[in-house]
Amino acid sequence: MHMLKEGTKTNQSKVGNCFHLSKSPMATSSSVSFLCLLLFLSPLLLNTVHGNPNYKEALLKSILFFQGQRSGRLPANQQITWRSNSGLSDGLLEHVDLTGGYYDAGDNVKFNFPMAFTTTMLSWSTLEYGKRMGPQLQEARAAIRWATDYLLKCANAKPGKLYVGVGDPNADHKCWERPEDMDTVRTTYAVTPSNPGSDVAAETAAALAAASMVFRKIDPKYSSLLRGTARKVMAFAIQYRGAYSDSLGSAVCPFYCSYSGYKDELLWGASWLLRATNDAYYSNFLKTLGADDQPDLFSWDNKYAGAHVLLARRALVENDKSFEQYKQEAESFMCRILPNSPYSTTQYTQGGLMYKLPQSNLQYVTSITFLLTTYGKYMKAKRQTFNCGNLMVSPNSLIGLAKRQVDYILGENPIKMSYMVGFGPNFPKRIHHRGSSLPSLASHHESIGCDGGFQPFFYSSNPNPNILVGAIVGGPNQNDGYPDDRSDYSHSEPATYINAAMVGPLAFFAGLEAH
Repeated sequence: MHMLKEGTKTNQSKVGNCFHLSKSPMATSSSVSFLCLLLFLSPLLLNTVHGNPNYKEALLKSILFFQGQRSGRLPANQQITWRSNSGLSDGLLEHVDLTGGYYDAGDNVKFNFPMAFTTTMLSWSTLEYGKRMGPQLQEARAAIRWATDYLLKCANAKPGKLYVGVGDPNADHKCWERPEDMDTVRTTYAVTPSNPGSDVAAETAAALAAASMVFRKIDPKYSSLLRGTARKVMAFAIQYRGAYSDSLGSAVCPFYCSYSGYKDELLWGASWLLRATNDAYYSNFLKTLGADDQPDLFSWDNKYAGAHVLLARRALVENDKSFEQYKQEAESFMCRILPNSPYSTTQYTQGGLMYKLPQSNLQYVTSITFLLTTYGKYMKAKRQTFNCGNLMVSPNSLIGLAKRQVDYILGENPIKMSYMVGFGPNFPKRIHHRGSSLPSLASHHESIGCDGGFQPFFYSSNPNPNILVGAIVGGPNQNDGYPDDRSDYSHSEPATYINAAMVGPLAFFAGLEAH
């Protein structure tokens, strides 16, 4: 709310300037009205001349969103002020402190599998694009640290145990209540040597390893703790093999089942530890994993393409020929995405949006867009091109496609809808999100029980009372349509992993504007 009001203030000051101008003895009425018109239109003209949304504003908001997802005791500098402390007894049932971290989407559960992926992507964004983030670099680090502080607790609370979630999802999904009022049981879930979870453990290791590089220079002690814990958790993932879905069943399925198996996480985790430590153990381990799947998407569940791009960096940027196979795999992934490639397996809507799956499609769009931007950046640094059959692909082919996806999400689409809440004049007002759709504690002191939020709030056609600034929702359907309906969660629910992947491309394009 506060963020949006600031924009209106600047327009008021422009009105004031015009008023003072008209009193100047030098001003003619026509020059005043022309100047006034320019003052009013300047932001609009800037947008239309370049056709570019304001990437800096979108970057700021995309990171601010994470404050709305915070669990635990909120800090004094919390900017999304309709949120309050929540989940303060998390871990109590097990006599451990598991407070903190993020709610994954519109619910009040902490699922560590997508949370760790979110953290890895925020860290990767910061490592690749931190120099382009300007004042948002500090905010990105704070968003990462909010997650890593929690993930460290999960990894170090009890020997031989990695906590991987808090809150019974089946009980939680029957309720519509604010996180501050939660009265569902805060069950804790863990993987152990006898109930393994190589996927969630390796993703946690990836998150801690990637974040260790973010803090390497500014907080070496914290960085070292992250790196050491990442090694330990990765060793656990490698030694005790198994899918966490098999170990935890209905606590994670169908919500965040590991559909792609755990080999992709072992690849991803080892790739990040290799980058963070340069330890040959991890490059040798990568070789033992054998041939990889060739996916045409990248997500919190399927990490192959991300690992291929990350490892291709060694071949492309560092000229290490032993990583050539990953460069080829990364390029073959790009050939499946590019719309004019003879090997493309990717659908596009009429408005130009990549369309992968009907459920929360923008999660795939933002993640793939991150890979397009990043691989394009690696290619540009070495002036490289590659071919998809007879199509020659330049860095700008990838970056241009990435830009079209980012611009579409920010409002350059057939219905002129920005899919980032609080960005642009037209954005989703009825998002599927408990805290946003229910009145805040400040405006409604009484507790809202498990069922209390459905009537009159969930089923209301009124816009949500609290604006979750920066949230990117599941997005439009394959016909570029968006009903803006709270109950249509596959289109109207935001999620941390949708936003985390968008931070890098936004920083990239915001940085281009600055140069």
